[in-house]
Amino acid sequence: MKKLLNRLRGVERDILQQPDESNAPYYEAQANEVEIFEAAYKKRLPVMLKGPTGCGKTRFLEYMAHRLHRPLVTVSCHEDLTSSDLVGRFLLEGEQTVWQDGPLTRAVKAGAICYLDEIVEARTDSTVIIHPLTDHRRQLPLEKRGMEIEAHEDFMLVISYNPGYQTVLKDLKPSTKQRFIGINFDYPNEEIERKILRSEVPELPEELAHKLVAAGRKARTLKDHGLEEATSTRALVYAANMMSAGIAPIEACRAAMVNPITDDPELAEALMEIFRAHFE
Repeated sequence: MKKLLNRLRGVERDILQQPDESNAPYYEAQANEVEIFEAAYKKRLPVMLKGPTGCGKTRFLEYMAHRLHRPLVTVSCHEDLTSSDLVGRFLLEGEQTVWQDGPLTRAVKAGAICYLDEIVEARTDSTVIIHPLTDHRRQLPLEKRGMEIEAHEDFMLVISYNPGYQTVLKDLKPSTKQRFIGINFDYPNEEIERKILRSEVPELPEELAHKLVAAGRKARTLKDHGLEEATSTRALVYAANMMSAGIAPIEACRAAMVNPITDDPELAEALMEIFRAHFE
């Protein structure tokens, strides 16, 4: 238990640390998302990032936290995430019971940007707990302690989710969605994706970058024609890294953009035909 407390306190110290000014995250804007986010932060409004997997939502937020000089706390939501995991809980330390703040509480106190990634994966009680933080109150209730915490003036709450995965049973309620400023994301256009590849994998030859982006965009046409998820920009970066490590382009595409997204032999072959057409 003592080791757990020390580890959690170490996380709290990390939260209070400011972003490294010498290591700015790379992000290529697609539209006016930077201006929208800055305006929301200026007015301390919560923000919701919507878009498919691997389109740059998390990188965008890392970039904005650096741009705004704010620490960033990221929570990857899952079906077992409870409100106690976010706000904190009582723990036994020796013969004493001590309260340990959760990541949301620490962010609220420190004036950090708290990012709840894939919020719909969390349990309903985790969603309800953020409501008082997303209106004029800007308060976080700690029911187990019988108190409410006023959010630091620099605190900001950001959530994200993939609308393509939502069902009636797993979606945010309209009453929750309307508490946020919404920014829609999609995969970047061809020119921006080439810039991203050149930035992320600068040693990749320009010709391969052009072919890889063109092949990836063609592969996305299979979305909703058997594939549940389109080829992401992240997958393109992974393939580029494999190529730069010496893997043949065809095999790099198979490893990064075919094997991870389908187990269907026919769909896998259809994707491979696209990549062969571009690299053979």
